[in-house]
Amino acid sequence: MGDPLLFAKAEPVTQFDTPELHALIEDMHDTMAQMNGAGIAAPQIGVSMRVVIFGVGNNPRYPDAEKVPYTVLINPVLNPVGNNMEDGWEGCLSVPGMRGVVPRYTRLHYTGFDQFGQPIDRLVSDFHARVVQHECDHLDGILYPMRIQDLRNFGYTDVLFPDSDIADD
Repeated sequence: MGDPLLFAKAEPVTQFDTPELHALIEDMHDTMAQMNGAGIAAPQIGVSMRVVIFGVGNNPRYPDAEKVPYTVLINPVLNPVGNNMEDGWEGCLSVPGMRGVVPRYTRLHYTGFDQFGQPIDRLVSDFHARVVQHECDHLDGILYPMRIQDLRNFGYTDVLFPDSDIADD
């Protein structure tokens, strides 16, 4: 947190299925896996491109989370379905060691493309919707602490959850 790139709007991808794009996605995947992340956006590794990846199986940072299929999402467009929002704890690889309560839409329709230029069109809810919103915020220069409404619900993971096995960095 503090890197100016993380506060900038990322550039759209104009060419798909290129060696450069595949290399970027591989770097993002390796970083996400090493940090036990639920997702990561290209700006988080220093690249201003509208690319996110996400997916959750058994993740020690989110032990109670539902599974989210591994997805490469490029040039995403997000549209909330309804007005229902839910508060939930979030962490971020760019804000290590901290968690905060963030309101997010509970249902979401998103579109975009995979790395080969094939269209993606999904209607999702709950944790899947939260992860997509969090990652796509990175493409618009928004970090989750900017969405926290009550800063009493923001702090260091080990202080907020002293008896938990949740690791955050």
